[in-house]
Amino acid sequence: MTLIKSISGIRGTIGGQTGDTLNPLDIVKFTTAYAQFIGGQRNKGGDVSGRKPLIVVGRDGRISGLMVRNVVVGTLMGMGYDVIDIGYATTPTTELAVRMSGADGGIIITASHNPRQWNALKLLNSEGEFLTAADGAEVLRMAEEENFNYAEVDKLGSCTIDDTFNQRHIDAVLQLKLVDVEAIKARKFRVCADTINSVGGIILPELFKQLGVAFEILNGECTGDFAHNPEPLEKNLQGIMDKMKKGGFDLGIVVDPDVDRLAFICEDGTMFGEEYTLVSVADYVLSHTKGNTVSNLSSTRALRDVTEKHGGQYTAAAVGEVNVTTKMKEVGAVIGGEGNGGVIYPESHYGRDALVGIALFLSSLAQKGCTVSELRATFPNYQIAKNRIDLTPETDVDAILVKVKEMFAKDNSAQVNDIDGVKIDFPDRWVHLRKSNTEPIIRVYSEAQSMEKADDLGKQLMQVVYDMQ
Repeated sequence: MTLIKSISGIRGTIGGQTGDTLNPLDIVKFTTAYAQFIGGQRNKGGDVSGRKPLIVVGRDGRISGLMVRNVVVGTLMGMGYDVIDIGYATTPTTELAVRMSGADGGIIITASHNPRQWNALKLLNSEGEFLTAADGAEVLRMAEEENFNYAEVDKLGSCTIDDTFNQRHIDAVLQLKLVDVEAIKARKFRVCADTINSVGGIILPELFKQLGVAFEILNGECTGDFAHNPEPLEKNLQGIMDKMKKGGFDLGIVVDPDVDRLAFICEDGTMFGEEYTLVSVADYVLSHTKGNTVSNLSSTRALRDVTEKHGGQYTAAAVGEVNVTTKMKEVGAVIGGEGNGGVIYPESHYGRDALVGIALFLSSLAQKGCTVSELRATFPNYQIAKNRIDLTPETDVDAILVKVKEMFAKDNSAQVNDIDGVKIDFPDRWVHLRKSNTEPIIRVYSEAQSMEKADDLGKQLMQVVYDMQ
């Protein structure tokens, strides 16, 4: 059993001892701390509206979602807060709902790509964006103190059910200037989408219909009983890849349970590469809008290459969506995201959004008149090996990272970056070690011009870690 507390929220497995898992008592504690933080922010801002604080709550299709939702909503009402429950909703839908409703914050009940036994609370500010590192740390501090004050009976909050935000999200996507709806309709695309038995199976069919796209949905029932490992990696996607190989579709689309990550499959059943989701969308955006880009340290160099081709400047950020969006604002990026298939398009909002990624990608394909595999061939070809090391209670991650940094400090051919774990950049390859924010593991990502070279580099660093354990 596992409970992970981080600046981005609280995440854990369902069931077990308090303090060790995501259970009702811990959900109450962290929801209360978040609510008190939001109340403090309103007071600092001098809110004189006289209304109660308002929080949006949305959830993905996980089996535990209703239980967690009931505890969260009840706790917020007990704090004297009003709640808009938008029901089954993607992470980006919930983010947009906060802004659209003028709420003070939002809670997304989702463990993203984690397996079915996990769930989490992702915490949003009044802009519908994830809390900053400092704000997230303050929520954690308040949760540990447990100095809570709940509302008296006449000041309890209320809960309103509102299921209109899926359509409002789609409307916002279709209104983006670079989403070429007419070109997409004219192309008469046929797509196959794997929505992993979660909320993608509810919203993506509606998006496809309104784009004039013919579609078939795999694992479309929103049961939370995932048909396969929900992380959209090639090793988990054999079902849709085999379907694509049989022909009849122009594009395969895969999303994770909360629909903020996006992966494409070519018309011949081969992976487009989740790293190239952002690269391809950025290439399209930059061809119409000059500007800069940002991705995290564990993302492909191809984004840098594409950005510089269009005359822009690329900047790397620490891993984590809030770190990427913060850096995007600093450098005025017109597009950014993460190599795990997360597209962040500020023209829409500062959050990873698979619907935005799908609409922009289809627009690019429609305007270019090419196939998906032909589009993929236009980008620099890098290969990323994504490995992991499971942590034990005895693992000293900080000591490992210091050791790795020291190993390469005197290597003139390498640049060492330690803003998030340790990344060693060579002229023709790189490797990045960092402790995961979402799982008890060390992630070891490495990139080169062949998978063999990338994997070898990653394995060399993994051996250093094993030798220290």
